Amino acid sequence: MAQYCTLYVTVGDKAEAVALSRRLIEEKLVACANISDAMLSLYEWEGKVCEDYERAIFLKTRADLADRATARIKQLHSYDKPCIVRWDITGGNEAYLAWVGEQVAE
Repeated sequence: MAQYCTLYVTVGDKAEAVALSRRLIEEKLVACANISDAMLSLYEWEGKVCEDYERAIFLKTRADLADRATARIKQLHSYDKPCIVRWDITGGNEAYLAWVGEQVAE
């Protein structure tokens, strides 16, 4: 099993992306957040195809904290069914990954 992972999350705007990321960092559930510029998302919702601009957040954390972080994101998120996808990290800069581990809760 991977020791670290990235949580991919989408939100409606920059303010929510920053607030959500800051909260998760302060609560030591994630070490780092990368927030994209606005991206166009197309999806079907309630029977119609929608087009909206969203922000993507890439949150790095330890794999054993992913479920806690996911639960917290669900509590804080403005969407009914937020996009939260876990990507296990299977390699990378060991010094960076060690830093990720040091930044989050034990």
